[in-house]
Amino acid sequence: MSRLCRTEAPAAGICTGTAAWGAAAAVGASALLAASETAFTALKFAGAGYMAWLGITMFLKSFREGSRPGAEAIAGAPGIRTNWLSGVTTSLLNPKVGVFYMAMIPQFLPADAPPLLMGALLPLVHNAEAMLWFAAIIVATHRARRWFQSPAVGKATDRVAGVFLLAFAAKIAATRA
Repeated sequence: MSRLCRTEAPAAGICTGTAAWGAAAAVGASALLAASETAFTALKFAGAGYMAWLGITMFLKSFREGSRPGAEAIAGAPGIRTNWLSGVTTSLLNPKVGVFYMAMIPQFLPADAPPLLMGALLPLVHNAEAMLWFAAIIVATHRARRWFQSPAVGKATDRVAGVFLLAFAAKIAATRA
């Protein structure tokens, strides 16, 4: 299994989750998030909890003796399925993605087109654009891989990313619908 496939899997997972949100918006299910503050709040706190767990895990892992961030990219890293599921979970636990699709998709539906078909196709266009963006990021980081895999840079990156994830989780949990 190549390292590149392992980095593409979370991006594909995020796109899978956004496609699911797009399909939900196309059938009107994401309207529940806008109509029900309870549903939005529950999903918001689930997403914030997941993000906090990711942040704490990254931050604490960077302090382990002998840990070498980036080494897991070489051996022992989670497989493609696990990385894909991480991307899907991140996307599906973000209620703002559902609200975004619910607000945006209806504006772009042609009057003479079946809403379900177009509602499913528009997220696929969005995903194609996202995959181009993710590909650019993946290629750039692979070019800088040796620098990113140095122990000092890896630990600093994990610590900073962990703190930011915790801050984002707190902000998500504290914001109102």
